[in-house]
Amino acid sequence: MHVGMATIFQNPGQHTTDLDVYQNDVRLAELAEPSGFESVWTVEHHFTDYTMCPDPLQFLTYMAAKTQKVKLGSMVVVLPWHDPMRVAEQISMLDNLSNGRVILGLGRGAGRVEFDRFRQEMEDSRLRFVESAECVLDGLEKGYCQYDGEFVQQPQAYIRPAPFKTFKGRTYAAAVSPESIEIMAKLGVGVLVVPQKPWDQVETELKDYNRVYREIHNSEPPAPIIAGWTFCDPDKDRAYEMARRYIGGYWQTVLDHYKFHEDHLKGQKGYEYYGQFAAKIQKGGVDAAVEYFMSLQTWGTPQMCYDTIVSNAARIGAESYVGIFSYAAMPWDEAERNIRLFAGDVMPKLQAREITGNIEWAA
Repeated sequence: MHVGMATIFQNPGQHTTDLDVYQNDVRLAELAEPSGFESVWTVEHHFTDYTMCPDPLQFLTYMAAKTQKVKLGSMVVVLPWHDPMRVAEQISMLDNLSNGRVILGLGRGAGRVEFDRFRQEMEDSRLRFVESAECVLDGLEKGYCQYDGEFVQQPQAYIRPAPFKTFKGRTYAAAVSPESIEIMAKLGVGVLVVPQKPWDQVETELKDYNRVYREIHNSEPPAPIIAGWTFCDPDKDRAYEMARRYIGGYWQTVLDHYKFHEDHLKGQKGYEYYGQFAAKIQKGGVDAAVEYFMSLQTWGTPQMCYDTIVSNAARIGAESYVGIFSYAAMPWDEAERNIRLFAGDVMPKLQAREITGNIEWAA
């Protein structure tokens, strides 16, 4: 099983300086390769202290220079906020610099604060995403971008440095709403699962995705990737206490950034699922939502963490796990201890599991 590590650069409540966050989270990210992780990932967000990584490809370029063999994953590049021609160039440049180590993750975004500041209507995001994804993915295969859509109009332009190998089989998209699952299948990309909904619902939606993918492409879909907020401790009770504090604290930062517990997405075209999400939070309360979110993540003793990952992966056919180990103002020494314990006591057993899915890049 492939095991990676993601860095997300949180500074909730500005508990320290942004520089302090960057210096420490980068130091932790640099532990990934020597600790045995097989990939390094980061996210894209803007304007708030939720996560302070406005350019995932820039961070991954830095990590490419600091490493020799780990894969470099975007979780994700939010396409509606970018010119797709520029994105295609940046992706190809990073892949050339890293000798083909990129795992490309794409998404459409759900933060109103970000769409507002980028002067975009959220109702346009799905079509913007589809057009941009088609332009970028087709361009990376052909070596040039050319597209004539409602939002993307790109005359033929070559990508330089030129892509030198296919991105098929190593491109993924984050999909939360059920409608997005079918879009990802049609685009021919894999699914990056960021746990936010019941695992039986994820399982059902991925079965639909697999069916559509096989019908359209006449081939097996890439095995999904699971990302998870992770807290590992030798003591079960302390693991719960710390997970409640920090994974629960992370969930509060989600609410602060996305306002999922409010009604602003109710009736918002393209975000109907999120409106239903808000209704559930309002009905059960934030504390219940925290416990629920914790139930979807990976925490406990090393054996508990291993069992959780294996169980969830088996349900959906995933053969890759990306752990997030530093979040919600967790002390840096605690985050490092979290990483080292997971790397020493959990990861070797996961990596010893035979890969059966279709993930060519994991070799």
